Amino acid sequence: MTSKTKTNTFTLAMTGMLIAIGIVIPMFSPIKVIIEPASFTLASHVATFIAMFISPQVAVAVSLGTTIGFFFGGFPITVVLRALSHIVFVLVGSVYLKKHNYSMIGSVKDSLLFSFLIGVLHAACEVLIVLPFYFNGSMPQANYDKGFFVSIFLLVGVGSVIHSMVDFAISVWLYKPVKLVMSRSGHEMHA
Repeated sequence: MTSKTKTNTFTLAMTGMLIAIGIVIPMFSPIKVIIEPASFTLASHVATFIAMFISPQVAVAVSLGTTIGFFFGGFPITVVLRALSHIVFVLVGSVYLKKHNYSMIGSVKDSLLFSFLIGVLHAACEVLIVLPFYFNGSMPQANYDKGFFVSIFLLVGVGSVIHSMVDFAISVWLYKPVKLVMSRSGHEMHA
């Protein structure tokens, strides 16, 4: 088996494992906070962020895989579409990381800034997904009782930035041993 074939097989296996993790965490996590129209499940973005650290291709594949998992898992369409919107931030983030030789994960200052900016993009995409549902009146009445600012801007927008940053920090922490194992096994690592 050639080195390239070995690497491609490993990357494919890693992608499949990350998709599975990305589907399982939201379904079985004991730490979930649901305040319609937002939902926050601790570590639900970890697989997607780790995929982003590996390559743009893996990041997009994991985003698509987890979206399909949410769809087949019977989650509400707003949750499925919010998962689909992750393609935007993971593609932008992983291309940026690749262009900068994955150095944004190294220092705490750069990592926090990158995490915040990706979190803002993440939140903007999710807000854009939820807006049509809010304005066409298809959300639960409790969302309208809270008002637009609280329901959309604070819960989905600001909440998604915070959730994204927490999951990013968990991802960086978890990725370090993964990177070590992959490096020892002869697989190219970026971050």
